[in-house]
Amino acid sequence: MIIAIDAMGGDFAPKSVVEGSIEALAVLPNTDYLVLIGQQDKLKELFGDQYNHPQLKIIDAHEVIEMGEHPTKALSQKPNSSISLGFKMLKNHEIDVFCSAGNTGAMMVGSMFSVKVIEGIQRPAIVGFAPKVNGGKVVILDIGANADCKPEMLEQFAELGSIYATATLNIEKPRVALMNIGEEEQKGTLVAQAAYQLMKDNKSVNFVGNVEGKDLFLNKADVIVCDGFTGNVILKLGESMYEILASQGITNDFLAQANYEETGGSPIIGINENVIIGHGASTPKAIKNMILLAQNQVKSNVTQKMKEAFA
Repeated sequence: MIIAIDAMGGDFAPKSVVEGSIEALAVLPNTDYLVLIGQQDKLKELFGDQYNHPQLKIIDAHEVIEMGEHPTKALSQKPNSSISLGFKMLKNHEIDVFCSAGNTGAMMVGSMFSVKVIEGIQRPAIVGFAPKVNGGKVVILDIGANADCKPEMLEQFAELGSIYATATLNIEKPRVALMNIGEEEQKGTLVAQAAYQLMKDNKSVNFVGNVEGKDLFLNKADVIVCDGFTGNVILKLGESMYEILASQGITNDFLAQANYEETGGSPIIGINENVIIGHGASTPKAIKNMILLAQNQVKSNVTQKMKEAFA
């Protein structure tokens, strides 16, 4: 397995990316390899003695797409950037997965126009995770790729999320719920009401109805479907609860799982290859866990399973 990382992506790159990669190399099996794409001189200095690690390869990319740049313009104007080269390698099947904590917009544009969306899927989604009170994780999608969604898109998110939960979390027949303002079938916007009926009639989804914000952590579902605006607010609210307690010196094992470092990244699903995006403020721990998340996704063969489901 070959896992590629944008070494220049993130607020603390490339230092955090290098340190996180060294931590990941210590636990990866000898059949897995890391490819770091970035400014070679800087990476060589940061890696030190680890630069010649047998499971590590450096690809030189002298251009960097900054966090605030326009995604489409940056990708076209910076063909030798770490993100551009990463997607080129992914498209050419030189790597199995591409990870970056850099410009999220550029990662979305690269996903849609380089490796492209799986035929039959209207829009890809970004997956997030939240802890359950009884252990395990709930899959949430979308968490930011699509602020406005049609009912048919939400139905597809239900299918994609179900496949993802089964393949990567080993949940047989995952319970799929729609995030809404009430549990009753007739609640919510016209879009939510229409999506409810589509999911209810979809035999490939184990639909259990609506859930509310208070149900997020309560193990009422394994997959929660929502538009990207709602999902992003939910996820960042959970992160803020952990951060506030941590800043006050309060530790809580459950809320600690809402810390973005624990998962490390968010998969973009519904595309033809494996892509993981990380938090812009990714620490070495977050980078390590993003690499391990990527490893699990490749091992699960979930992208191929999605292609087969929508063929």
